[in-house]
Amino acid sequence: MLRRFLRNLHSGPLALQLRRFVIVGAVTAGIQQALLWFFLNVVGVFYLLAALFAIEITIVLSYVLNNAWTFRVTRNTGTVEYLTGLLKTNVVRGTAIPIQLGILYALVELGVFDPLVAGVGAIEPSTAVGPIEPLVAAIGPIEPLVANAVSIVVSGLYRYVLHAKWPGGPCDG
Repeated sequence: MLRRFLRNLHSGPLALQLRRFVIVGAVTAGIQQALLWFFLNVVGVFYLLAALFAIEITIVLSYVLNNAWTFRVTRNTGTVEYLTGLLKTNVVRGTAIPIQLGILYALVELGVFDPLVAGVGAIEPSTAVGPIEPLVAAIGPIEPLVANAVSIVVSGLYRYVLHAKWPGGPCDG
């Protein structure tokens, strides 16, 4: 399945559509990370709740972008058709939320990224190059962000397989 996916990114009848799907996924993953950071550091929400909000917002955003751009030829245009597609997308992608939150929780609570954080905290002000010190202070806790990036990749693979196995595809109406 992975070989077929990579081959189809380059050539094949669905190459353009698949590339657009991957681009939308990458953009919304970046937005999810930014939203997670915002909910954690600006709003002050607990990291799992912040991740839940960020995930749901990007599920809706990915549907809007995929419907308008990726699946332009078969996009949902009527109100009922559009909302039905959004509901189907939410059901399918929503099944990945426990996976993503579970991975995020495990990685953060097990301290998998503690050595990374210790390395960031070990930067001495006298050895900091340019704006690194203020940047590190401004970012806030990075464990949830790094763990979320890992969980996005794993749950993304799950969602891709689910999407590929769903007759007609859940996101294309």
